[in-house]
Amino acid sequence: MSLQIDTLAYTNKLRRLAPAQKLLFAIALLLISNFSHPPVQILIAAWMSIWTIFYAGIPAKIYLKLVYIPILFWLTSLPALVINGVTINHLSFIQNDIVNGVNIGNYYLYISKHGIEQGWSIFTRAIAAISCFYFVMLTIPFTDLLKTFRRIGLPILITDLLLLMYRFIFVLLNTASELWVAQQSRSGYRTFNLSMKSLSLLIGQLLQRTLEKYHQVSLSLESRGFNGEFQVWHSSRYYISKRYAMEAIFGCLILMELEFKRYIF
Repeated sequence: MSLQIDTLAYTNKLRRLAPAQKLLFAIALLLISNFSHPPVQILIAAWMSIWTIFYAGIPAKIYLKLVYIPILFWLTSLPALVINGVTINHLSFIQNDIVNGVNIGNYYLYISKHGIEQGWSIFTRAIAAISCFYFVMLTIPFTDLLKTFRRIGLPILITDLLLLMYRFIFVLLNTASELWVAQQSRSGYRTFNLSMKSLSLLIGQLLQRTLEKYHQVSLSLESRGFNGEFQVWHSSRYYISKRYAMEAIFGCLILMELEFKRYIF
């Protein structure tokens, strides 16, 4: 999946659109999503999905798989937000907050109305923010993103660390995949106890091999006369689209207008 995402960033329909233009658009919508209410956040998520799927040409199946990941994390945290419990003596204080509940001994477990609202608010804000992040990730190659960061004055040390982290994500995934296939071929996950033992061995080997890869990268950089700054190639054949710029500005103004009307009414 990660290699496929990297390939899409280099082959999408918005590839030649200036990275700064795409990045500014995503940052503007991200800021709006942080200060807006759920209806506007849902519109932001839908709009960014249109840009990602239709304008950039990212397959809907891949995009939906990516969106599924944060939704899964949200679902795992939802019970902690929605389900509350109090003692029977304090039941009178929460009558307005109860949707449904059940007595368990001296305690009363109930579904909280405030918890549902809070869970929905978290979901809409998260889905709006993650759609902005996916737009950047799927339409801007990482090397172009680093070059843009350097142009706006981000310290070289930070961009170099980001580049190393990005590189070692693929190293970790490839190493973990190789180890898992080797263990799977030896029936290392046949039972639960054997699965736990195999998983611990995989984590230990993963750490060891990652350190070996890091040592090899360090030696290769020294042999090539590394001077403290990574040089990455980037294409300068970009264009700034007035049509996309006008659409982005007009859309952001509409979203802010909708949020402003909400405060008035």
